[in-house]
Amino acid sequence: MRFSQSFIFTSKEAPNDATLPSHKYLIRGSFIQSVGSGLYNFLPLGKRVLDKVRAIIKDELDKAGCQEVDLSFVTPSELWKESGRYEKYGKELLRFKDRKDAEFVLGPTHEEMMVNLVRSYVKSYKNLPINLYQIKTKFRDEIRPRFGLMRGREFLMKDGYSFHKDEADMIENGFNKMEETYSNIFRRLGIDFRIVEADSGAIGGSGSKEFMALADSGEDTIVVCKNCNYGANIEAAKRVKKEPPIYKPEEEVEMSYGEFHTPNVKTIEELSKFFHIDSYHTVKAVAKKALYDEGIEKIVVFFIRGCDELEETKATNAVDANELIDISEDELKEIGLNPGYIGPIGLPDNILSVVDNELKGEDNLICGANKEDYHIVGLELPKDGEFYKDLIVVQEGDKCIHCGGELYYTKGIEIGHIFQLGTRYSKPLKAEFLDENGKSKPFVMGTYGIGVSRLLAAIIEQSHDDKGCIWTKESAPFDLEIIISNIKNDKEVELAEKLYNSLGDKGIEVLLDDRKERFGFKIKDYELIGIPYAIIVGKKIEDGLVEIVDRKSLNKEEVAIEDVESKILELIK
Repeated sequence: MRFSQSFIFTSKEAPNDATLPSHKYLIRGSFIQSVGSGLYNFLPLGKRVLDKVRAIIKDELDKAGCQEVDLSFVTPSELWKESGRYEKYGKELLRFKDRKDAEFVLGPTHEEMMVNLVRSYVKSYKNLPINLYQIKTKFRDEIRPRFGLMRGREFLMKDGYSFHKDEADMIENGFNKMEETYSNIFRRLGIDFRIVEADSGAIGGSGSKEFMALADSGEDTIVVCKNCNYGANIEAAKRVKKEPPIYKPEEEVEMSYGEFHTPNVKTIEELSKFFHIDSYHTVKAVAKKALYDEGIEKIVVFFIRGCDELEETKATNAVDANELIDISEDELKEIGLNPGYIGPIGLPDNILSVVDNELKGEDNLICGANKEDYHIVGLELPKDGEFYKDLIVVQEGDKCIHCGGELYYTKGIEIGHIFQLGTRYSKPLKAEFLDENGKSKPFVMGTYGIGVSRLLAAIIEQSHDDKGCIWTKESAPFDLEIIISNIKNDKEVELAEKLYNSLGDKGIEVLLDDRKERFGFKIKDYELIGIPYAIIVGKKIEDGLVEIVDRKSLNKEEVAIEDVESKILELIK
């Protein structure tokens, strides 16, 4: 492609709302154009990158035996109501009615549609397993779209769905195979990534893993081990049970079980100071309002160690709620609770309580007495009970559940997510097949997503400098840029044209900068756009030389004109 004839309009200024390098450079480099909050046009350069990423994804999926389909973007709301997600998904699901008053949604994901497709055709175990996928526009009505392609409302996504006769086949021929396939995709794209355990969120299912591109600008906090390969999103991270501090409360305060007068002692810090103990030996109460379908609300109190923090996603899952929201002290008083003195013993019957797993069977604890200015000392909790759940945030310095190594935080960008769905959708949608014995059974499913348009942002977040983008070889819009230093010099133009045609014939994708612009302007555009290599055809052709520039390092190498093609082929191929 000739730059002079291309639809490429670079700019010096980044949009005011751009904070991440990928957002700034993709706009400035003429890859995308913002047309509304969380909405973007892909310009020719961006479309080239998008198509290359898409082709790699398709190639690896097809190798793995997956088959591509293209489902309707508009989904009948009845399917979402059948699955039970119509209310649960929340306001991010865009609902609308047509002129006949029929209800539809714009698909943020297509589990329901794919199940409907398969249940219409597949009736026997002989047709299983099946893995179908699409690479399609999705819409999610984000409350606060930001960071460019990282969190838009409209986006391109690869979503795939596998159907199996049983769980073992789903894990082996669906989940595990997609983990391997996704790893191949991201390696080919040159992305530094980590596979981590994750929360299944609104998709549901029994287990999931996320593929995280490691980047300081990532929105997700990842917990990783210094010694082994363990990694987890903070929403799903686990740890070895926390060790008690050196001193135990019985060594510092001698008292048997009972209420103790603690005037104006409401916080964990005040409680620890009052009894001269470590907060490890106290119980923290966190009250929330849980929201469910059809406007149902419940007050829930979560109990954790005083030295821990509540992880809200874990807490939401523990009570199977759509969402948890804060509740005011006045609201708590209205229902008979005493803020600052809430404990697990003697709660009103209408209050749901959940206790963290690590408090199971613990004794000699101090907690609220559900009575103004009183705490209970010497609390012993049962060793069993359905009310115990994993509720806490894993902290840096905690120990790994696999090797005992030290855990620490890093940041990541979610680029892929795979789920073990089981019968989460097939049961409510009555998607069934006949097994070997002629018995009707629901399909066992897996689902697998990749944020295709988000990958562009993730690549640049990992690979950029203060000048612009640095595309990986597989993702770059062009393999090579040829820059004519002086368009008025006939010899430079002649050599550049010769290289452009010859390398193009050899399968190299070349952008020829033949614009009537200053050389410095062209170099700045090259650095901003981020094509892996450039040939600078300038004054040194008089000495039989051109320069090859490596965009990643910005190192320049003088190469004899007769050797330049072989050198470029060596670098690119």
